[in-house]
Amino acid sequence: MSSICASDIETFTRAHPDTRFVDVLLPDLLSTPRGKRLKIDALPTVYAGAFRLPGSIFAMDALGNTIEATGLGFDDGDADRSCIPVVDSLVSAPWMAEGVAQIQVSMADHDGRPFYGDPRHVLGQVVNRFTELGLRPVVALEVEFYVVDPRRTRQGGIRPAAAPGKPLRRSGKQINSMARIEEMSAILAEISRTCEIQNVPATSMLAESGPGQYEVNLRHVADPCLACDHVIRLKRIVRGVFLKHGLNATFMPKPYAEEPGSGTHIHVSLLQEDGRNQFASDSLDPNESLRHAIGGLATTMAESMLVFAPTANSYKRFRPECYVPMSPTWGLNNRGVALRIPADTPENRRVEHRVAGADVNPYLLAAMVLAGVHRGITRKIEPCEPITGNPYRDCVEAAPLPTNWYESTVLFERSGFVKEYLGADFQELYATTRRAELQAFENQVTPLEYDWYLTAG
Repeated sequence: MSSICASDIETFTRAHPDTRFVDVLLPDLLSTPRGKRLKIDALPTVYAGAFRLPGSIFAMDALGNTIEATGLGFDDGDADRSCIPVVDSLVSAPWMAEGVAQIQVSMADHDGRPFYGDPRHVLGQVVNRFTELGLRPVVALEVEFYVVDPRRTRQGGIRPAAAPGKPLRRSGKQINSMARIEEMSAILAEISRTCEIQNVPATSMLAESGPGQYEVNLRHVADPCLACDHVIRLKRIVRGVFLKHGLNATFMPKPYAEEPGSGTHIHVSLLQEDGRNQFASDSLDPNESLRHAIGGLATTMAESMLVFAPTANSYKRFRPECYVPMSPTWGLNNRGVALRIPADTPENRRVEHRVAGADVNPYLLAAMVLAGVHRGITRKIEPCEPITGNPYRDCVEAAPLPTNWYESTVLFERSGFVKEYLGADFQELYATTRRAELQAFENQVTPLEYDWYLTAG
């Protein structure tokens, strides 16, 4: 263990003398945190690289089942691999009263090199391509979620949560409602304070359109891996703080059939070596670099959909006029398109990618989006004409995005673009886990099928 790591531990334990445990977290392919809780005196072994987890963590479906077809289960002996701490990720988790800290790790392979299945390493490989161009990606993410009653309905469904101490359950759409912010004010304030403690740069919170739906915006960071680390921490904070108050927060992309879905939007710009924004221009119209970035994002969007929409529920977001894009469209200051150029100052010119659901793995989202940007810039891909009106009505050029799980899986696993940027091994691993989960999901017989078909025929 280096003297710097020893100093980090000493500084942390001095500032948090009541800490008794540390949760060691490794996000899986669906960004579900997995790992172990250790006593705080075991922290030096984590920094020394002696902490291990099985590689099968990256072969799991949403239920935690290992997909044996990946080769990372019994074929691999369910072998452990070393896990290395992510820099500056040792933080306190104050919503847990037991004196708990947390630290995030990334996985190394048996030879010490980054493990191919870890999405954080996948993103790092894509970011390195920009270094070769003398550019540095800057990203910011926005994450939406619903707050729901922890008790299911008699029919097994969910319902909006009542604010603590209030019997009223909200219904109807109330975007940017300050009343709904006020209702959850104490909890949202605690989330904000916890973000500060964990160095998560949350800039704003707002009430989204659906009942009990909220959004948290994060500040732009010139380190895509760090920006995604922030999302992992944010989701755990949101879930943990609401659970502390007896409520459930869910990042399920479409929890209610007739209410808006929850998405994850990512904003991207590029810094030159002198610190200037590569996309900056004096007008809202994109300059050449931004135009080519849009072209690359649009032409690779369909084969990237399995990342943007990784689960069965993901595809239920895609409905016309629900602020979820149905085609790889772009436009200026238009929230109905897939690729939006926000109205902002020239130095803040960027593209907002609006396709992914709240269930997306942030590292893979950033990897696919940055890969599309890189391809567009290096191949000078020109986009189609921008949409100026209703993209659900006026889009005639762009082909529809795949909005079913099977088609997205086929496009992903056959994609030369995915293979080039994410690597053949990761492409196979991710497609195998998603296909296995798809098949398991489709093999289920649901109560709705009995209601519709039991007496038919």
